[in-house]
Amino acid sequence: MSATVAVFDPLLEGEAAEAMLGIRRTFPGYGMYSNEGYDTGYAPRVPQRFDAIRAFLAAHEGDAQPVGELAARTNYFRETYAYGHEVRAPGIEPFMHHDGLIAASRELFGHPVVVPAIVYANVLVPGQVLAMHTDVPEFRGANRKVMPQWLLVVMHHSRLFEEHRMPIATMISYFGGGDGGALRYLPDGVDGAAEHFQTGHNTGLLLDADSVFHGVERVTGGDEDAVTGLRPGMRLVPAGLAAWDVMDGDRVVTTYADDEIRFSVSWKAYCFATEDEHERWRLHADDLSTDQVLDVLDADLRGLGAMDGPRPEPSDFAPLLMDHYIRFPSTNV
Repeated sequence: MSATVAVFDPLLEGEAAEAMLGIRRTFPGYGMYSNEGYDTGYAPRVPQRFDAIRAFLAAHEGDAQPVGELAARTNYFRETYAYGHEVRAPGIEPFMHHDGLIAASRELFGHPVVVPAIVYANVLVPGQVLAMHTDVPEFRGANRKVMPQWLLVVMHHSRLFEEHRMPIATMISYFGGGDGGALRYLPDGVDGAAEHFQTGHNTGLLLDADSVFHGVERVTGGDEDAVTGLRPGMRLVPAGLAAWDVMDGDRVVTTYADDEIRFSVSWKAYCFATEDEHERWRLHADDLSTDQVLDVLDADLRGLGAMDGPRPEPSDFAPLLMDHYIRFPSTNV
């Protein structure tokens, strides 16, 4: 196992792991990842994770599967349990402020000041995968609430904004059953060998997910072909004591048993080298704006001879930035 990750097995003690399953079922439902996003203004027609979508479709270009079916296989269900001081899933607080995760985060970056920030759940059903990607990073003044997610990823991979970057420790944890769905990750970069974390109940892996490419292999078991009927806008909701319904409005599309779905919870914490850094972030000192970011990227492309003439429209500038700054692994999930 690479030194860049920390494995937790078990992760939680006593009844805490079962409590996570309780939170999963008491939450009112899970929307599709394609539904997620904020009105960030710039390039509104470009999907939030257009970078990962393009790479996944390119890797499967020769497949016989239609594009719509491929999209359904990677459009999993997701909801945020907590973001900063906003708690949407009561009972998640002990997990959010878990002492072991905070201690491991200090070691990961060597930064003593750790501020738990986000907890969200991912749910994959049989037949689904999570395309290879790096997570959405943050910079002072630049996060997913104010800038497109793909742009934040471009910023990190460009290495042009390191002075403003906020190192984030990510714990990917697993609760419940589900077959398949191993975590594939590349701790030594896109040219390094892939490692696999075989998920199990109450286990987890802590890493710099903003920098390490990772993805989820296909979840197996149950009716894997039912996933082809999933469409953007559908929701996954608890049904009875041990089942889940996929809903299209008021219509039940398909039903899954508890042990057929793959449920993970991601925990993220900001890591600061000093209290002064933490204070600068808290006070929004030296924040970046979208215009600043675009101007820096524009100037860098021109300096490298990769662009001339007027800046392209946002829907054309986005893929240009992705192609220039983000290098994906040669293989996907």
